Amino acid sequence: MSQEKGGEATRGLEYMWAAEPPETERLWGEHVGLDHVAAAERGYEGCGPAERLLWERLSVFEGAFGREAVREVCASGSLPAGEIQAVLDRLAPLALLPVDDLFDGEDGLPRYWMPHPMRAVGARRLTARGDRWAVLLHHRRWCVKVARRAADWWQRGRQLDARDLALRELPDLAAAMDPTTAPLSPSAEAETSVEIAVALWFLWVSCGRIAEGRSRLRHALSLHAGPPSARALWLAAFLELESGRPEDADPLLAQAWVAAVRDGDEHCLSLLAHLRGSTALYQGRTRAAAAEFREALALMEEHPEFGPSRQACWVGLALSLCRSDPEGAQEALDEADTDRESRRAWVGRDLYAEAWAYHVRAELGAWDGDRGRAAEYARRALREHLRLGSAVGAACAAELLAQMRAMDGQHDAAAHLLGAVDLLRTSVFDSSYRPSEYCVATRARGEEALGALLADPELRSAYEEGARRGLFALSCEV
Repeated sequence: MSQEKGGEATRGLEYMWAAEPPETERLWGEHVGLDHVAAAERGYEGCGPAERLLWERLSVFEGAFGREAVREVCASGSLPAGEIQAVLDRLAPLALLPVDDLFDGEDGLPRYWMPHPMRAVGARRLTARGDRWAVLLHHRRWCVKVARRAADWWQRGRQLDARDLALRELPDLAAAMDPTTAPLSPSAEAETSVEIAVALWFLWVSCGRIAEGRSRLRHALSLHAGPPSARALWLAAFLELESGRPEDADPLLAQAWVAAVRDGDEHCLSLLAHLRGSTALYQGRTRAAAAEFREALALMEEHPEFGPSRQACWVGLALSLCRSDPEGAQEALDEADTDRESRRAWVGRDLYAEAWAYHVRAELGAWDGDRGRAAEYARRALREHLRLGSAVGAACAAELLAQMRAMDGQHDAAAHLLGAVDLLRTSVFDSSYRPSEYCVATRARGEEALGALLADPELRSAYEEGARRGLFALSCEV
């Protein structure tokens, strides 16, 4: 799957911003009719021993699955990996449905989904055979590998591919992130659940699933018996910040620093400096933010294997400076470009950092009085944030673009954008969410440019129209 193929601007983004993933309904839910289960039972009885064994083991999958996943999860001494393919080919017409995934498999091979009645029959027989816990453990180990692969792709510049992989496998990853679904006891697999949630940090922070990530990590940590890792605490703090709760992030930051020192996790110290910078920027303390981002750069290794990139730190520094020291902000952007070019042979693009870099360039264009250039960069920032799924970034970029349109006298376009932003925020975040001081200042400047006009009935109608149409449609027009 190519990075470009995964990068269509609006593909699946309403799924990305859902508060909860559309997971498979529970096996014994009301939608599993008895007549369908009876038909599945008859189909199961008509299968051979190998097909029955595979049928049972496939019932542990919550979502669609590919052939490699079947080999890793279902193979055993009684069903060798070398025979899985032939058995799967015989079973597929009897118990599986082919899936035309929204997020296609990388290898282009078919993927399958087991309907609920078939899963119910398979799960019951798997339990009766006494193999359910062993297969579930295989499934959770496979989920760990998937999460690690997605995290590695993100770090190496395959960011859209990483996001699409995580979303494609999210129903199964979600089950593995819930310790209560684990064999034996919740505490026995809580560490695995936390590891998966932390590996998927980019999906929660950069791709717009903040509320879901916060809920899943908090749940896994609540059942974790030992002290949490520094990186788990770092992510917990980051998600509190992105949820609009910087006051809840502060104690977690302190705990994460203690854990990083305890564990000897030097890389996490750089992550915490970056997060302190992000927190200060959120609160409008730009001088403190700049100092923290500089510390993060001093601590961060050349090729960070986890978390925000060096480019993200440079762009964070530029965001801290762009309204008070435009020359310093431009220098930071230049350093980000130099840093990225020097690492291109090892790592690809950081699309999330680039989206915020466009935002900085828009701010610098506005500072120079070049509203046309500022509007174009703000529009690029908006489109890139939408492409990744970042509601926080998209809202801030859209408000900056609205400011530029209002200053150019395009009052309807500005009102469209503000209406769409307000709907987005109320759709994605709960009532306690507070935008960052950085974004609040942008919004205030846009509303000041509109003046009292927003009370005009026609402009109010434009605001409501923007809310109806949404940022995806407006990003192609304004």
